[in-house]
Amino acid sequence: MDFSFKPCHENYKFVMKMKSRAAILDLDGTLLDTLEDLAGCMNTVLEEGKFPVHPVLTYRQFVGDGLKNLVKRSLPSQARHDAQILHSCVEAMRREYGRRWREKTRPYAGITELLQALAGKSVRLSVLSNKPHAFTCQMVREFFPSIPFQMVLGERPGVPRKPHPQGALEIARALETVPGQFLYLGDTGTDMKTAMAAGMFAVGVLWGFRDESELRSTGARLLIREPLELLEHLRS
Repeated sequence: MDFSFKPCHENYKFVMKMKSRAAILDLDGTLLDTLEDLAGCMNTVLEEGKFPVHPVLTYRQFVGDGLKNLVKRSLPSQARHDAQILHSCVEAMRREYGRRWREKTRPYAGITELLQALAGKSVRLSVLSNKPHAFTCQMVREFFPSIPFQMVLGERPGVPRKPHPQGALEIARALETVPGQFLYLGDTGTDMKTAMAAGMFAVGVLWGFRDESELRSTGARLLIREPLELLEHLRS
């Protein structure tokens, strides 16, 4: 199936004719470039445990599905199946990232301008991440203090992670907006699957951690290469 954007396609009409606009945005790889801090912290944990470390770019495939999965994917095969080692490394990563999460992390170029422009168009903005909830809230406050986000949700106990749609649908209910009137921006197949499962319009961003083929194959209905490109598709 061809999920590419075409100006005459029905997807274009969907975006342009949304009567009640709202958007959910992923955090890592979509709003913030967190890769170097995540990789640096995880490599420190691995070094302390006498495990092999990984190049920074390798972490593009490790992140996106929560802290525990990041740790599990980073560990050697035998260690990742040892419950005690896994738990110890998850807690070590939580502590290390808590100390160093802002060293190199920055918003992607054009993201702040995009958020400001969307808010100016009365698009109601929310964040949904698989990063632990406390980190998610802290980072949004740090890097986007002036953006009027309606809701900011990270991974929480008792709530399934993306690609389960529960978090996205929770936001839709809270905003009293039907899912079909949401744009959902993300950089991974996990995000596209979440949008599809929630009945939202999946927008794949190509500046993040995964490639075009993954986004297309998992349901992206629109692909954008730069943040401000989205405004062109929303312009009437």
